[in-house]
Amino acid sequence: MAIKLTDDSFENIQLEAEHQGEQIRQPLDLGVQVNLPNRLGEGGDRYINLRHGLSIIIRNVQLWQTIQHTQQHESSFPLVAKFHLSGTSRVQTPESLDITADYEEITGHHYLYHLPNHTEIEEWSAKDPIHVVYLYVDPSYFSTFDIDTKNWSPLLQKLIAGDRTQRFHQPLGKMTPVIKQLLQQILHCPYTGFMQQIYLENKALELFAAQFSLWTDVPQSAAVIPLCPQDIEQLYQAREILIQQATAPPSLVDLARRVGLNDRKLNRGFRHLFGTTVFGYLQDYRLQQAKELLRTSRLTIAGIAAAVGYQSPEAFSTAFRRKFSVNPKAYQLSQRS
Repeated sequence: MAIKLTDDSFENIQLEAEHQGEQIRQPLDLGVQVNLPNRLGEGGDRYINLRHGLSIIIRNVQLWQTIQHTQQHESSFPLVAKFHLSGTSRVQTPESLDITADYEEITGHHYLYHLPNHTEIEEWSAKDPIHVVYLYVDPSYFSTFDIDTKNWSPLLQKLIAGDRTQRFHQPLGKMTPVIKQLLQQILHCPYTGFMQQIYLENKALELFAAQFSLWTDVPQSAAVIPLCPQDIEQLYQAREILIQQATAPPSLVDLARRVGLNDRKLNRGFRHLFGTTVFGYLQDYRLQQAKELLRTSRLTIAGIAAAVGYQSPEAFSTAFRRKFSVNPKAYQLSQRS
């Protein structure tokens, strides 16, 4: 059963926690750490304020229970870049005609969005730790740059040109090695004070540049896929079948037949909703399960490979190393130590 929150009810829980002696807000050099009230989970959001409306938010929390957060975005909503290092969220936009009504943001993927005058219900799962990096910026920030936007998405061009009515949520796929490196540099900034501010602002701009260039490369005909509510329900049904049968999954054609879609729409719908193909999602799920087993069980590498559906320990080790940049044995040893 999910806990349902609005901005007002969440603020009331924070105030109640502070009244009971919990330290919710802690000042930092460039911002503030806002801790999660103990009744909801542990960890919190680190807000880093840079120049001209540019900020970084680092969310690192573990929820005790799934949370549904209803938010009403104002007309002054910023441009947001979002990077999911860990954790999954599902977003529903029941009153929107220009944004997909139901989509998911998943581990290892990144997104760019601008959602003024918009209501959304974001559901955060308590299953996995949530580690997400956000970049917030007022679109006018980029007006001081001499930018050639002619090859960009029309939506992004209009926003940068000053049209604040443009609304979009753009999945950009899996994070590239360059993006992962930039995020690690932000998370482990070696400086303090003035140098920290310069360093973090530079890395934030590099991340925006990487996202803008990726959206440039997305064919606009493929960026928007018409999905009706029944399609979305069938796609979530297909995902549940994959999860339940992860060790012996059906073929793409069989999975499509079981949920009433053709295989092409199934794969394209998965990419649109979940940011990856059907079997890309399956592999990510298997590897996340394997990571948890490496952390918590005493199984051998071969045993874990078999437990998550890999017939070959070598194929499992290769896939794990590609995703997490460490081989499974080294990860297992690091967790035990």
